[in-house]
Amino acid sequence: MATTLLPSLLSPPIKHSSTVSPLAHHHNQTISSNSNSDHTLKLNLTRRETLGLGLVLTVFDAVTSPPQLARAESTSPCEFTVADSGLAFCDKLVGYGSQAVKGQLIKAHYVGKLESGKVFDSSYNRGKPLTFRIGVGEVIKGWDQGILGGDGVPPMLAGGKRTLKLPPQLGYGMRGAGCRGGSCIIPPDSVLLFDVEFIGKA
Repeated sequence: MATTLLPSLLSPPIKHSSTVSPLAHHHNQTISSNSNSDHTLKLNLTRRETLGLGLVLTVFDAVTSPPQLARAESTSPCEFTVADSGLAFCDKLVGYGSQAVKGQLIKAHYVGKLESGKVFDSSYNRGKPLTFRIGVGEVIKGWDQGILGGDGVPPMLAGGKRTLKLPPQLGYGMRGAGCRGGSCIIPPDSVLLFDVEFIGKA
């Protein structure tokens, strides 16, 4: 697996197994989660996978709490511009603040959808934006490029809202994410859509 939520924010591809292979130069963290039974699930995760856990495992929140609607964005059609990398983007609202700097800790809200339109995660529903370092591989490649800019993609400015369309190689690739028991929250080779609101530095 290449080392580039997303190195691969939504973090690199996540597998639900007893052990997730750590990537070089990232320390492991162990997360335990207890169910109503006596079973305990322990995952050895890298820092990037830990960030991504909030993205792909939100489906469990939906089981234990009433469904919530993601914050509605503009219903006007979004005309995508496609960069050389395959990343497509459309600005719904150009920001007014400063752009992110590589390595900076930033905050962003998002709604993640499959190409079918099915929502698989929303930071709005959790009531808390995602905080991560931009441009250093803590998130999937499409997020780093889509927010930081480069290769034909203009950088986002704080306060801006942009829709990103990620080809599989800029998302979770052929492995998908949140896979368990033969099914995946994000299936392999998925094209992903993200409505991203860049709030600014954290």
